[in-house]
Amino acid sequence: MAKILIVDDEMPIRRTLRDILEFEGYDVDEASDGLECVAKVQKEKFDVVITDIKMPKMDGIEALERLQILSPETPVIMVSGHGTIDTAVEAVKKGAFDFISKPPDLNRMLITVRNALERSELVNTTQVLRKQVKAAKGVNMIGESAPILEIKRMLDRVAPTESRVLITGPNGSGKELVARWIHEKSNRSDGPLVEVNCAAIPSELIESELFGHKKGSFTGAIADKPGKFEQANGGTLFLDEIGDMSLDAQAKVLRALQESKVTRVGDSKEIKVDVRVLAATNKDLRAEINGGKFREDLYHRLAVIVVQVPGLNDRRDDIPLLIEHFNRRISDDYGHPPKLFTPEAIQALQAHNWTGNIRELANVIERLHILCDAQVTDLDVKMYVSPSNRS
Repeated sequence: MAKILIVDDEMPIRRTLRDILEFEGYDVDEASDGLECVAKVQKEKFDVVITDIKMPKMDGIEALERLQILSPETPVIMVSGHGTIDTAVEAVKKGAFDFISKPPDLNRMLITVRNALERSELVNTTQVLRKQVKAAKGVNMIGESAPILEIKRMLDRVAPTESRVLITGPNGSGKELVARWIHEKSNRSDGPLVEVNCAAIPSELIESELFGHKKGSFTGAIADKPGKFEQANGGTLFLDEIGDMSLDAQAKVLRALQESKVTRVGDSKEIKVDVRVLAATNKDLRAEINGGKFREDLYHRLAVIVVQVPGLNDRRDDIPLLIEHFNRRISDDYGHPPKLFTPEAIQALQAHNWTGNIRELANVIERLHILCDAQVTDLDVKMYVSPSNRS
């Protein structure tokens, strides 16, 4: 039986809608304002939410924004006695399934509810199929060398916990893959994995990116926007290259970790978040702390577990497996049969000085796939792999 939540500050309207929907066989619950609506959605799953726009405490538009974070797959039907084209457009732009003016046409309401339920069922079916495909593919950490086997053993123990993990290692070594492995094997795998490259975001925008902002809080803030912490609610937030984050932003991240709350830029309201934070860096954070560039208290918050990802030069035994992996992946992408790497070619690649680590190896295999014949030889490796990087 489909479950529907009716949100309106007028009891007679709630009761009228409830009677009609229950007569149609739906399971119906009520909330008198947006705050109560959000609280109920946090506790249980609803197939459709019907909410008024104008309400005390938290109006329907703000409730809609919160629902997009808490339960993005749930269709929300907006109802308003003050309906205008602009209001309807705003509601739909923010993710509403449909907009109905008061007093609602009850036949249209029932048709809209049925359509919303059909969409909800389609979304749920799609999610199930995606999970099945995801489970079939999985996050695969290629390698059987001693360092990689040790990391796999550690991650199998760490992933199911709520512990924060700091992932260290050189650029291109696979820190992002480790973060995905942890998320996929965690109890939060059904939730979102939200990634933030702290090095790629200007320092003046990092707080808005992480914590969101209110409309008009700064030039260019043309609408309310949830931050990455809110988007990752119920899942995992991966802060890549956290060593490049400014000290001001570090202080606010520390507060978010301590209190499990964030405040959007330009707002005073606190928003509770349930997020597991993973962080990664290619820097020596201890040295950064000594240099006054990284907060020691934040380091201790993040580094409950530290995973050191080795560079490719420290796991050369894995190179044949990685060659096979990238060879097949690139062949599938191009629609060509895989190349045959001779033993001498593999040995030449193992002898290479991999300053760019796995990322460099993937690029090299793609280059060889494009430029070489069906068989890749050691002469091809010498010709197409930069000799300046060879040890």
